[in-house]
Amino acid sequence: MTRREEILDVAESLLESEGPAALTMRRVAGEMGIRAPSLYKHVTSKDDIEAGLQERALRDMAQALAPAGTDLLAIAAAYRRWALARPGLYELATRRPLRRDVIPAEVEAATAAPLVAAAGGEEHRARALWALAHGLVDLELAGRFPPDADLDETWRAALTPFL
Repeated sequence: MTRREEILDVAESLLESEGPAALTMRRVAGEMGIRAPSLYKHVTSKDDIEAGLQERALRDMAQALAPAGTDLLAIAAAYRRWALARPGLYELATRRPLRRDVIPAEVEAATAAPLVAAAGGEEHRARALWALAHGLVDLELAGRFPPDADLDETWRAALTPFL
C-alpha cells in the first residue's frame, strides 16, 4: 500500500464516521500520527484527497453494480445498498462536482455502464434513471420518508415505468 492510499484510507474513515467537515489536512494527519505538512509529500491538497476519494467511490460503486448485469431492478438495489452502506463516499461522489480533470474517464464510464446498458444505451434515459435513484437515496439518507414507509415498494413503483 502506498502512502497516498494510506492517506485516502484514513480520509475515507473520517468521512464515513464524521462526514465531509472532518476532511481537513490537519485532521487526516492527526489520525495518521503525523503533522499536516508531511501530507504534502503525497497529496497536493484537500481537493486532491477528495478527488482520490471520488475516484475510489466510483471504482467501488462500479464493482457493486457490475454483478447486476442489465437488470434494472438489481442495479437499483445494488446502487441503494452501496449508497446506504457508504453515505460519506456517496455524498462526495454524487453531490459535488466530479473531478473529471483528474479522474480517468473510463472510471466514470465503468460506473455508468450497467445503467446505460439497462437503459438500452439511451443516454438521456440512463440519466433520468440515475436522477430517480439518486433522489430516492438522498431522501432515504436524509430520513425524509415516514418510518413505516415500504421503500422497496416505492423503488418498484418508481422503476416500473422504465422496465
